[in-house]
Amino acid sequence: MTAHSIHIEKTTNPKQKPASNQLVFGKYFTDHMFILDYEEGKGWHSARIVPYQPITLDPAARVFHYGQTVFEGLKAYLTADEKVLLFRPEQNFKRLNRSNERISIPALDEELALEALRQLIVTDRDWIPNEEGTSLYIRPFIIATQASLGVSPSLQYQFMIIMSPVGAYYAEGIHPVKIYVESDYVRAVKGGTGVAKTAGNYAAGLKAQEEATSKGYSQVLWLDGIHRKYIEEVGSMNVFFKISGTVVTPALNGSILDGITRNSILQLLRHWNIPVEERQLSIDEIYEAYSNNTLEEAFGTGTAAVISPVGQLLWNDHQMIINEGKTGELSKKLYDTLTGIQKGEVEDPFGWMVEVTDQLVRANG
Repeated sequence: MTAHSIHIEKTTNPKQKPASNQLVFGKYFTDHMFILDYEEGKGWHSARIVPYQPITLDPAARVFHYGQTVFEGLKAYLTADEKVLLFRPEQNFKRLNRSNERISIPALDEELALEALRQLIVTDRDWIPNEEGTSLYIRPFIIATQASLGVSPSLQYQFMIIMSPVGAYYAEGIHPVKIYVESDYVRAVKGGTGVAKTAGNYAAGLKAQEEATSKGYSQVLWLDGIHRKYIEEVGSMNVFFKISGTVVTPALNGSILDGITRNSILQLLRHWNIPVEERQLSIDEIYEAYSNNTLEEAFGTGTAAVISPVGQLLWNDHQMIINEGKTGELSKKLYDTLTGIQKGEVEDPFGWMVEVTDQLVRANG
């Protein structure tokens, strides 16, 4: 299949677009969606852009019963001079294929996926908001569609891309969030599916998130599933701590998602010659640093929130107020720099941004 064989069916009933200043995360969806089918023996086929619509599945579709599904998340940004930019989109499709491998889903043609995304964005370009802090969130995903209750990989799948104009992920925006450290529930262990972006990982975290929310906390910080002491990640973000001038983040250990924003922040920090360590990090070490006044900042990184400062941690009975509950200087600099690069307002020395035009091109040439 070539990238130019994508059939486009335009809607005859466009939706009313929400006001940019009224956007929340993941509530509104654009006029169109992309669909690609897979069948054993035939491969991926029938690439098409169609009006956004419900999908019909057999009640025995394997996604419902065995959770064979993966997804990604990325954003499109509108610059001041009306250019449309994507942030490292090829990395999302590389990671999608790594998730596919872990969940026994056939690999996608990454070039076709990028071309499908380009054409979908061009089709729904008018949906990209331009208010400060807004963007077009993009959700590629794959589901197993074979109607069969046998416990084995599906022989049929659908790959889809939907898009949603969004505001800030957290109501707090760039202001610090409160994080609850989970000591009882386990989300993932090495050898499990923590390295894949699959729905089951998120379902496994809902109960702990529910309890954290009831206590007034925005998110859950997960500890490792074996010792229950080593920091892994927040439910929707990788996590970083600045201790005595050095930024420390948990090393990728087989149960932590390889975040694209995480990787980008590490590159930025090293570009600035700020000491960085990727290593095993215990909650006891964090509490000791807090007690010694050497815990200077904490922040999360992810596509949805970009940079989210952490102003408070609750671990058992220990409440840690970080940097007086204020956004730290480094967190703010990272947020301003990364969002500036994404919006085309700050120089992109890494070649991260891709412009969406009649083709995908690096924004810095």
